[in-house]
Amino acid sequence: MPVEYVNYTITTVNGSLWAKIDGTYPLHVLYWQGALPLVYPTPPGTTNISLKMDETELEWDNFTEIYPEAVHFTAIGNWPMINCTINPTPEYFTLKIHYEHPVMLINGSHTFLYDLNISPYLSEQSTKSTAYFTIRMETNYTSLHVNTIATDETVTPMNYTTTTDGTAETVTFQIVSEYGKPLLGDILVTFTTANAPTAVEFSYLLIILPIALIAMIIVRVAYKRKTH
Repeated sequence: MPVEYVNYTITTVNGSLWAKIDGTYPLHVLYWQGALPLVYPTPPGTTNISLKMDETELEWDNFTEIYPEAVHFTAIGNWPMINCTINPTPEYFTLKIHYEHPVMLINGSHTFLYDLNISPYLSEQSTKSTAYFTIRMETNYTSLHVNTIATDETVTPMNYTTTTDGTAETVTFQIVSEYGKPLLGDILVTFTTANAPTAVEFSYLLIILPIALIAMIIVRVAYKRKTH
């Protein structure tokens, strides 16, 4: 997977903040024959899920419902997973995923995470992968922080660019992952709003995000990427 494109829209639905995600993943399948199993983690409350291989709609199942022990660890909780199977498996294809989920409220900050465990896609034959992120903020916000968070919960601030089209602001950034080099981890975005839409406070989650400290899903081919 030399590149992936992840587009977020943060918007208000019935008085609550929601994230709507469209991911596009061009894939080159190496050394694989037969059916290809795909597993993808989904944030709590995810709905409106659709998966496509090129323009063909794929059927999917709730993997965690079938196997309750099959959950995916993230810094903000264990996520359930969905799965599907591609058969036959082309050497090249583009996977497209759409899903929507409520934005969490953690310690007073609106928070969402994108799982970016890219290591299974890197090898001597495929040494680099770049993830391009676009986040359209259809809400008035302040104190936006974009960070990576590693499996040991190390938080690293990321630079980003903001543009506006007169109706909403768009945040863009990219992450380059390279074979043989340490990976930064998942993407963690936090922000506040002046008149906060209603949200469920997830104070029990594993990670604490005080503002002072942070001044600082398919594809994921095969069961690998979704299980760190």
